[in-house]
Amino acid sequence: MSKYSESGVDIDAANEVKKRIGKIVSNTWGEEVLSEVGNFGGLFALPGGIKDPVLVSSTDGVGTKLKVAFMAHRHDTVGQDLVNHCVNDILVQGARPLFFLDYLATGKLKPETVEQVIKGLAKACAENSCALIGGETAEMPGFYAEGEYDLAGTIVGIVERNEVVDGSTIEADDVLWAFPSSGLHTNGYSLARKIIFEKNELGIYDELPGTGRSVADELLEVHRSYLKEVASLGNYAQIKGIAHITGGGLLENIPRILPEGVSVEIDASSWQVPAVFEFLRSSGGVEKLEMYRVFNMGVGLVVIVPPDDEGNVPKGEYRWRPFPIGRVVEGQREVKIINV
Repeated sequence: MSKYSESGVDIDAANEVKKRIGKIVSNTWGEEVLSEVGNFGGLFALPGGIKDPVLVSSTDGVGTKLKVAFMAHRHDTVGQDLVNHCVNDILVQGARPLFFLDYLATGKLKPETVEQVIKGLAKACAENSCALIGGETAEMPGFYAEGEYDLAGTIVGIVERNEVVDGSTIEADDVLWAFPSSGLHTNGYSLARKIIFEKNELGIYDELPGTGRSVADELLEVHRSYLKEVASLGNYAQIKGIAHITGGGLLENIPRILPEGVSVEIDASSWQVPAVFEFLRSSGGVEKLEMYRVFNMGVGLVVIVPPDDEGNVPKGEYRWRPFPIGRVVEGQREVKIINV
């Protein structure tokens, strides 16, 4: 008589995963979580004190940054990447996170690997006051290469309707402030991998020229969350628009928040581009403007404030302090980069 295990699906491994992650997941919960680990659906009670709540949701994945994690045999950072990326995506609308759900699919379950991924998810959820209330771990033999998996997730957050940030009030002469990135974040890895591993033939533990770090350390640097920084900035300045600099870089992401009739002008000389990007440009033969279309170039989040509030922006409150990079001008929702 045939058994499920003969098809490559290991139910015992799945049960081992549940045992390993139960406490890790529940440690992210507050009193709003009303369900248990393993329920069919996660129950979450909306917090009180919100007069006119709007729920904001987003779904994303880690992308080919996972390939670097596989090469380095490191699985504790990609979960942080995923949660922080999603937190930033809803932060753009002014929302704070409530709960997160993950999806991990692999050809063969390895409980110790899944545990490391979930630890990363839980760490970032705890740091962002976000409950990890559910997820799916799927074993699909023959679908993924040996030792590989895919990772994606969905976040749900909340904001008062009258506090939604939609960019509609952005106008000429407003000022762009940027928060530094912590490396590539989770975008541009297909090109970065091609340049580093194929064109330059570097190994995963070789030093990445100009950075003083190994390829693994530089490329697996965790994608930052800007939740606390933006919350603080809101105490000093009116936030009229926020852009998370993800796929498409500065050139493609900022126009997404601009109303009709305005563009932005960014001065590329106003910050020091991290060495990893210069290495990718020079050794990969990538045109400068193409770099700003693919990578964040050291800018992880852009916040637009009125010129009258520019002097109120805190410049030393955080290690990762914001810096001015440009202004809003009349135009048709474009980004012009000068002094490249």
